[in-house]
Amino acid sequence: MKALLVVDMQVECFAGTPPRLDEAGTVRRINTLAARIRPTGLVVFIQHTDTDAYAHGSQGWRLLPELDVQPEDLIVEKSACDSFLETSLDAELRARGVSDLIIVGCATDFCVDTTVRAAASHGFRVVVPSDAHTTRDRPHLSAQGVIAHHNYVWADLILPRGGTVRVLPVSRVMDELNPL
Repeated sequence: MKALLVVDMQVECFAGTPPRLDEAGTVRRINTLAARIRPTGLVVFIQHTDTDAYAHGSQGWRLLPELDVQPEDLIVEKSACDSFLETSLDAELRARGVSDLIIVGCATDFCVDTTVRAAASHGFRVVVPSDAHTTRDRPHLSAQGVIAHHNYVWADLILPRGGTVRVLPVSRVMDELNPL
C-alpha cells in the first residue's frame, strides 16, 4: 500500500519573508497527488507542534487552508524535523500495510529532508516528487538551488535495509499511481 506524507504545510511555515518558492503550485500539486492516492492509499498530514508559533491549535499550527484535507486523512504531530522520531507514524503506517511513501511538503532542507532519510532508513520505498516540496531562499543558496541540491542527493543515497529513494516529477508519479 502507498501513502502520501505531507510534511509541515502549515500557516506558520509560510509566514515571513522571503516567500516559499512556488507556494501555490506546490499546494496544487500536493492536492492533485492526494486526490489520486486516496482511493487506494493513505494521506498523512504531518504537523510540527511545539509551545511557541506551532502550539497545538494555534493559527500558525494549522494546515494551509488551500490544502484539500479529508476526514479519512491521518494527522500525525511531531516535535522534531524527523517525522518518525517519537511519533506514531511508523506504527500507523505498518498497521495499515504501507510499504511505499510519497513525501512532499515544507521545508525541503529541514523536515522534508530528514523525513525522506528516516523513511528510507526505516525500510520504506520512497518517492520524492521533485516539484512538490518547497523552501525559501537561504543566505548561502537560492530556494531553487536548495531544492535542486536535495533532489540530487536523495536520488543517490546509499541506504540500509532495502530502503530506496526515487526522485520524479509529479507528472511521472501520477503516471505510476493507479488511475482513478
